[in-house]
Amino acid sequence: MKKSYFLFLTLVFAVFLNACNTKKQDSKDSDSLTTKDSDSPTTEKPYLGQEPPGLIPKAFAPGIISTEYWEYGGVFSPDMKEFYFIRDHGKNTKQEFVVFKNKGNQWHETVISPRVGQPFIAPDGKTMHLGKRYMERTEAGWSEVKSLGFPFEDMPIMRLTASNKGTYFFDEFKSDYTGSIRYSRLVDGKHEEPKLLSKKINGGKSFHPFIAPDESYLIFDGKREGGYGDSDIYISFRTKDGSWGAAINLGDKINTAAWEASASVTLDGKYLFFNRNMGTDNYENVDIFWVDAKIIENLRPKE
Repeated sequence: MKKSYFLFLTLVFAVFLNACNTKKQDSKDSDSLTTKDSDSPTTEKPYLGQEPPGLIPKAFAPGIISTEYWEYGGVFSPDMKEFYFIRDHGKNTKQEFVVFKNKGNQWHETVISPRVGQPFIAPDGKTMHLGKRYMERTEAGWSEVKSLGFPFEDMPIMRLTASNKGTYFFDEFKSDYTGSIRYSRLVDGKHEEPKLLSKKINGGKSFHPFIAPDESYLIFDGKREGGYGDSDIYISFRTKDGSWGAAINLGDKINTAAWEASASVTLDGKYLFFNRNMGTDNYENVDIFWVDAKIIENLRPKE
């Protein structure tokens, strides 16, 4: 299991490096984000017409989003009218950056480009973060892909999220297959030098952070003693003195013996989205799951 977890992280980071190294070659596909619309609109209603889950997770939009292949990193826009994710539907295909948009009360699929990075949309909806790169929302759509610049452009970032204050929380994938999470505050319009979070968060293998918009909690994943098997999802709540509390495992309804990772909460605060490996140790079948976000409040320490 340890080898399989390292193998998956290696594959994810290899794709990330390849995206960086082929930026110029794929500029027409990724930087301009040329789109190709599907001819088949999907159902109307919120959340792609899906029946919302309770406190037991279920696959999101089976047959539409979650299939027998690899789907990863799903995130809604703040207005809940766009759903972005990455997918890989076979050995002979490239990983694709995909969006479903609600137009005229119907959801339409668009393949945006080859994979650019793991998407996260800032709470104000104006910026889409893609690891060490980003796009800005314009009247015409998303801008070209831009670099965050120094020091972020030289860091092996897999996922970067941001709070209402503009604070970045991001991971670093290291060559020894460990990882740590750093943060960088926005001070006088510029981001400060990134700092490591405490050992309560960084236990050796900590990845894919999601910071709550109000910075009241941080969700991340990794392998820790006492977990359920492979990578589990954890949460840490900010305490009264501003420090981070102990990492809390989200429990056996979220975490299993399989790999779970890359969680986030919709901006309406209603649902937690995350990924789970449903296939073999080769990670050929990873699905996007969702669950009622009340599970977060159920874990919040009582004052």
